[in-house]
Amino acid sequence: MKAVYSELHRSHDPQFYLVRGVVKRTTEQPERADRLLAGLKAGNHRVVAPINFGQGPRARVHSPEYLSFLAEAWEAWAALGDSGSEMIPNIHPVRNAGTYPTHIVGRLGWHTTDTSAPIGPGTWAGACAATDIATTAAQLVMDGEDATYALCRPPGHHAYRDIASGFCFMNNSAIAAAHLRLTHERVAILDVDVHHGNGTQGIFYERGDVLTVSIHADPVSYYPFVWGYAHERGAGAGLGANLNIPLPMKTGDDGYMNALETAAKTIRAFAPGALVVALGLDASEHDPLAGLAVTTAGFKRIGAAIARLGLPTVFVQEGGYLSDILGQNLTAVLAGFEEAR
Repeated sequence: MKAVYSELHRSHDPQFYLVRGVVKRTTEQPERADRLLAGLKAGNHRVVAPINFGQGPRARVHSPEYLSFLAEAWEAWAALGDSGSEMIPNIHPVRNAGTYPTHIVGRLGWHTTDTSAPIGPGTWAGACAATDIATTAAQLVMDGEDATYALCRPPGHHAYRDIASGFCFMNNSAIAAAHLRLTHERVAILDVDVHHGNGTQGIFYERGDVLTVSIHADPVSYYPFVWGYAHERGAGAGLGANLNIPLPMKTGDDGYMNALETAAKTIRAFAPGALVVALGLDASEHDPLAGLAVTTAGFKRIGAAIARLGLPTVFVQEGGYLSDILGQNLTAVLAGFEEAR
């Protein structure tokens, strides 16, 4: 399986992370990619560079105002003269009869849902590289590859059409799916991150051509708290094209596989032409965010179950934070997929 990667992710190196009122170093660090690369090397995967697709794939998913904000944000922030080393919002207007602001501090609040997506001088470059990686992986599948892996950093599945949140700025998985839609009438996204893919759900919630399925820790007590419930099924043309499977905290391999079988039945019934897997490895029993308890052997089972869907598949890296077996878990997922294929 070919893997797409760029060193440009290193330009995004966030420091700020607010956890229950305590400021900590974020777990979304450049070292994550190093550990994932080690996992690719262990699996003998060929690493290829992304193609620069420009703004087109991003514009299929994100609004013009949002893309302009992200491109201009750091320069406008630095021009204030008394600003910090990262952009952290101090308002969240939730847009109740709100007017779109012109000041950079107002725009920052408008385009974020939380404080977990700090913007620094290299964030735009890193996020653009991630979208090119996801699009390149999708294009390779469109050109005939059976499956590809996109090592995206920063991740993307918490990013809405015009809102950043949860370490995410542009929705790489949604961008890959939108690109696949150029040749497929229907596409499915299977999100196996420990956190609900709320941004992906929001982007496609009223569309019937992209099925969104998310298996995640119960949002009653876990991020993102206000999205990810089983009753969220889509709306309008998208009614029935969204499936959430929240799991009790610390669910292990067998419980996870039961949920994955439910997801697989829904995907088969939808009959998509291609599949995007939003590959969070943070369901691991050793992940520092500690939501679920999937073992390395369990990740191999997940990969095999995905392979049995029989669809052209793009794996897009989402979460999975600093643990000693992060790379091993990636190796396991991809090996399980390849062996079952």
